[in-house]
Formats: sequence, C-alpha cells, structure tokens
Amino acid sequence: MSIECFLVFFFIMSDIAPHSSDLTQQLNQVLEYYFSEHYREKCYLGLVFQQGKRKMVQINVPAHDLPTLLQAKPSTGNDPDSGKNRPEVQGHTEEVKEYILKRIKQDKPWILGTLTANVDPEKIKLIDLARGLCLVVIGRGIKLDITDGQHRKRAIHELITNSEGELIGDNDFPITLVLEGDFRQCQTDFRDMAQTRPLDKSLLLSFGEFEGRVGITKNLLYQVSMFDGKTEAIKDQTSLKKKLIYTFNYVAKLVSLAFDNDISSDLTEISVEESSEALSKCLNQFFHECSQTREIAENSTDKLTVDQLTQFQTSCILGRSVGLEILGYLLHDIYDENNNSFDSAKISLLAGLDWATGSDLWSGNVVKIDPNPKKPANPYRISASMNMVKLAVYNVKNRLGWVEKSTSSMLDFQ
Repeated sequence: MSIECFLVFFFIMSDIAPHSSDLTQQLNQVLEYYFSEHYREKCYLGLVFQQGKRKMVQINVPAHDLPTLLQAKPSTGNDPDSGKNRPEVQGHTEEVKEYILKRIKQDKPWILGTLTANVDPEKIKLIDLARGLCLVVIGRGIKLDITDGQHRKRAIHELITNSEGELIGDNDFPITLVLEGDFRQCQTDFRDMAQTRPLDKSLLLSFGEFEGRVGITKNLLYQVSMFDGKTEAIKDQTSLKKKLIYTFNYVAKLVSLAFDNDISSDLTEISVEESSEALSKCLNQFFHECSQTREIAENSTDKLTVDQLTQFQTSCILGRSVGLEILGYLLHDIYDENNNSFDSAKISLLAGLDWATGSDLWSGNVVKIDPNPKKPANPYRISASMNMVKLAVYNVKNRLGWVEKSTSSMLDFQ
C-alpha cells in the first residue's frame, strides 16, 4: 500500500474508531519505514503551512540536535551584510542560561520561545504525508541558519555541551523553518521579526512569579488603601485620566528598598505573606497619619476627582516615584528584620514630615525651581538621580536626629 493510500485509509478509519490501537500501530510502521530509510540523516515530523507567500515548516528538535543542526550568522564589525542578523548582545546568552538553570534547580516550569531558521529548499527533502503533515529530511552537513533566536540557541548549545547537559537533555525545542534561500530576504525577515514593541517594566513585573518583590507588590496593591485601585499594573506611565497615580514598578521599588535597601533586589528569600502583612500595616499607618496623603488614602477613586489627584501629584512628592523611593530608604532604616516589623513610633515621625513638593527638605536635591516654568502653578523640576534621592534621605535623617543612630553617613550619599 502506498503512503498516500494508507494515510487516506487511516484518517477515514480514525473517524470510525479513533481509539484503535491497530491503526496507531500501522501508522507507526509506515513512519518507521521512512525513518529507517533515512537513518543516516536527521528526520523530523513537520507541519507545513503557508505564510507571507512562502512555505514554512514547524518541527520539534531534541536539545542534543541543536548544536549541530542550527548555526548563527550574526553581522560583525560595521558590516551588516556580513551576517543574516544582528551582532550578539554581550551577556544576553548568560541571562538565558541563568534563567533556565534557576528554574530547573527550583523544580519550576520554564519556557523558551520558538526559534526561527531559514534554509534553501533545495538543500532539504520534504516527504508529504497528508493534511499538512510531512517528514523533514535534513542531510549530514546541512545547517539551518538562525533568523531569530541566536542567543537562545547559544544558551542551549552551551548547556547541552557542558556539565549541565543532563538537566536539559530530555527537552525539545520548536523551530519554525522558513524555506528561503535568498540572503537579502533572510535579512529582511530578521528586521521584520524585530519590529516588536518592548514590554513595559510594570507589565513584566505584574506577570512575574508570585514570590519575593513581585508577590509582595501584588499583595500591597490590594492591602494598602493608597495603592488600591490607584496603581497602573500594566504600563510604565501613570494615567491621571484613569485616576492611576502610581505604577507597579513604583511600588516594587519601594518594596525592595524597605526590606533590602537595594532598589533592584528580588527579595526571593523572604516570606511573601508575612512581609506583605508587615509592610502593608506600616504603609497604611503612614499614609493615614500623613496629612498630605490622608484624603487620597481614605477614599476610593469613585470619591476622588481627576483634579484632586492631579493636585496631589503636583503638590506632594509622595505622588511620584521619587517620593516612594525616598520613603523606601527611610522605612528600611526603621525595619527590624528579626521581628519582621517596622517601628510604629518612627512611622509616625515620618508621617509628620512636610512631604510637600515645595518643602525645604527636598529643595536643592530632588526638587528644583524652574525660574521660567511653562505652568506657573507647577514651577517644580524633579530629579530622580540616585545621588539626589540619597541626599534627600540624608536631609530627613538629619532633621529627625537619626544620623548618629543610623549606620549611614553623608559619605554614603556622595
């Protein structure tokens, strides 16, 4: 029986007896015939599809095949025509490897996006089976040129050929194979696939795993009235028209600073629930006691107008990212790691400060006066540089008499 006749028979019978082990066995025998015939070549089941006036094939490749099957041709020097895609980005391969290894060692799921490669259709063989199914036969010495995914390929390559190989050896990786031999078109394909909008930091954080900083921040958005319903969790920019005065990233920075004094700390080693409870209690006390935030904290967005929120963001630095950063540094100074709590009396002292944008505490550091403002009602220019933020923190500690008690000194803020 020819392969075509057999497959027609197979699919007809599948509708009648979809669970027949006999049909499955017969199909395996037919496929085994082709795999045996091409045993000296690489063979993969493929799914053929048409896109952009070209034929493409989707195949799944075992990890141990990638080092010899795929090759990257990045441009070098100042000559874009020296390769089919961009020069390698220093350090990106290591980031991919670290991500994979971290997830594997934590026994957690991980994922890499589909690789895209191109090959001259004359250099491979497609054996059509039926309904878009095919067998892709790739001869020895034939390489697939990567269009998209060179850093992922290199990361897999380095892992599979080193001591960590057994960690990913049982994984498969999908490849979209573009049947294209024209060099210029391959370069164009790379450019076209690169036309994606970078994801906002807040979006990446919001979709992060529920642990450490991300988990705590997600809890705070509901547990702290100042943030509840007033925080943009997707985009990097606030939207006063939507009554969103903070972003997820703003709050995440505060969380990292409060617990670790490091704005980028992931906090993966601390308890999400216990830490969320401690910080939410602290922040709710602070925002309700602070006269400049009390109205915003005690009311939902249904009861607040856009004008009120705009005025708050203009007149109080706690309505901006820089204000939350300053607060984060200060909260860390009153955090008791052993008891996982913040000093309630000192929270009240912080709440009693003048957090107005025009306060002398911030003048000359994070706030400067524009002598010719476009909007006379808002003459302030905000600086969020690390040195200016830390200078503002020092001013507060000095005002409260905490400098001698703190391990920090003015030298830390230079």
